[in-house]
Amino acid sequence: MKRALVACALLGIGCASAQAPGAQSPTPGERRGDDGEAVVFPSTYERREAPPVLIRNATVLTAAGPRIENGSVLMRDGKIVAVGRDIDAPPGVRVIDATGKWVTPGVIDSHSHLGDYPAPGVDAVSDGNEMVNPNTAEVWAEHSVWPQDPQFDLARAGGITALQILPGSANLFGGRGVTVKNVPSVTVQGMKFPGAPYGLKMACGENPKRVYGQRGGPATRMGNVAGYRTGWIRAAQYLEDMKSDGRRPTRDLELETLAGVLEGDILVQHHCYRADEMAQVIDVADEFGYKVSSFHHAVEAYKIGELLKERDICASIWADWWGFKLEAYDGIKQNAALLHQDGACIIIHSDDAQGIQRLNQEAAKAMAAGNQNGIRITHEDAIRWITINPAKAIGVDGMTGSLEPGKMADVVIWDGDPFSVYTKAEKVFIDGALLFDRLDPTTHHQSDFMLGILPREVTR
Repeated sequence: MKRALVACALLGIGCASAQAPGAQSPTPGERRGDDGEAVVFPSTYERREAPPVLIRNATVLTAAGPRIENGSVLMRDGKIVAVGRDIDAPPGVRVIDATGKWVTPGVIDSHSHLGDYPAPGVDAVSDGNEMVNPNTAEVWAEHSVWPQDPQFDLARAGGITALQILPGSANLFGGRGVTVKNVPSVTVQGMKFPGAPYGLKMACGENPKRVYGQRGGPATRMGNVAGYRTGWIRAAQYLEDMKSDGRRPTRDLELETLAGVLEGDILVQHHCYRADEMAQVIDVADEFGYKVSSFHHAVEAYKIGELLKERDICASIWADWWGFKLEAYDGIKQNAALLHQDGACIIIHSDDAQGIQRLNQEAAKAMAAGNQNGIRITHEDAIRWITINPAKAIGVDGMTGSLEPGKMADVVIWDGDPFSVYTKAEKVFIDGALLFDRLDPTTHHQSDFMLGILPREVTR
């Protein structure tokens, strides 16, 4: 059976082009994607209309090659049109002189909980962890995202143009994450990144043990691994039952998500600190035929850099968080640098509502730790850690994450070297539209929740 039919059966809906025997017909009001397949919880994101823009005379870090001094970036109709030197200004283009400034792709956070743990941080809106069962693969983070979270605006002011919002790490299978464009919207559908695959949040180690050790387990790391395998066995059987005669089994939201991983349509984002546990997770993935896209936090990733490179698994890490629990004890500041030395895929992520506002500085700390220890890290290297590499891990690197013709015009102008503590994001473009200009207060969006709480001039 073709994958399209498999996907339709798993979603419990019919496909117009070639329905499997026994598949249901489309229901009234059903929406379809560009490929004709029915879509549940579809993105309604639409890029803002904006005039063409030419940025000139900047130091440009493309995340796809060497820096360009006195470089230019031309944007039109939401896309990068040209990157280089001496680009002519077409008629009607807005020209921005960026002399003394730097231009980079928009910053992407591969691990965020904005919207699911919004501000203010009170129990009423603490919606990121469904701590009822070690396997809650059936839940979707987007169904908790509160678009009015004022932290989205603060992240945009730090250069964040896209982010993956994940469930928390209490469970072995935490549920689906969602990738969003960091744009103001009254609905999460209006933020959803069109065409971005879902991620499945999983977790190793202490968190599931702590939450479920006195509640029926798992209480040990061997219990954690048994829980993964049990879940994948059920998912594999569900997939086999659905494929065997073209008739879907009784619909199961948990197994739909896990089957989506086994089909290669959903990317595994696995919270895991220790090197030995990451290696065991890779063995589990081999047993069931799926791939881990990224290990998150991964404070001991430096111990298995060659293995991560060999398996093409990214490490989504902090610059210097360590020691706050035993499994984080062997974290070192040279983690990113040693991974770089091994040729592995490195991502600097936040997992924090404040850290997301300065991911450029977090990358700078990791770069400095390497250079101070004799491992040369260049600006061209470090910019990839917060742009194209997270885009790769969440499955959108073909659309954004680097300054290349044809990609989304997600662009940041910095008022200096982006890896300097003194530098701020000056202008932030998302799909070519200027959505934040530090010098223009009219672009400083305020969440409806913030209106009337703080004077506009003190919210930035």
